[in-house]
Amino acid sequence: MRYLTLVVVMMFCVENTYSQTFEVGAFAGGANYIGDIGSTTYIAPKIITVGAIAKWNRSTRHSFRFSVIHAKIEANDFESEEGLRKQRGLFFKNTITEISLGLEYTFWEWDLHTYEPQMTPYLYTGITVFHANNLYVEDGLIKEDGDNWNFAIPMVFGIKGTLTPNLILGFEIGPRYTFTDNLDGFISTEEESLNPVRSDWYLFTGVTLTYTFGRKPCYCNF
Repeated sequence: MRYLTLVVVMMFCVENTYSQTFEVGAFAGGANYIGDIGSTTYIAPKIITVGAIAKWNRSTRHSFRFSVIHAKIEANDFESEEGLRKQRGLFFKNTITEISLGLEYTFWEWDLHTYEPQMTPYLYTGITVFHANNLYVEDGLIKEDGDNWNFAIPMVFGIKGTLTPNLILGFEIGPRYTFTDNLDGFISTEEESLNPVRSDWYLFTGVTLTYTFGRKPCYCNF
């Protein structure tokens, strides 16, 4: 009976070792573009950006993260600090819908089953695809010609902390390096552009609010 009880306890623990903590919630903030048109300020969120986010906390130091974020970006050469851009006078608007899947790594232990206040910085990167409009320059104006999907690499830095045992608030800044030079419709060359940027970037700055749920893993010590 003693050994039978031990076997039952071990089976129960093995089953629950794989029970993890999940998070679902929202992202809200602003977006800006970095490229060949407009201001050269790297962090300048403008238009409101919203999205949804989900995480699977696989351990106390990393989690798998999935997000969908929708944003609008725009830039105007007249807002640039560079005189030659102001003389050129180009302006554009675009819409981005991003889908991202990757790994979030916390600098410190992040155990949501302790039910104690916690805070930690984190990094996130992964595989990102985004949908945007195709733009092109004609007669000194930027026009739209269909849309397509492109790839990007997110480089997100943030800090998060618990508000309650089930609510987590985070703040993050995340530039995205894209594999296209067509977010703004302007294909840069040394002759046509001041300080040409070979690939366009976009950046999200904002807060996340997530709700946590899931059973605590069973760590058995005999």
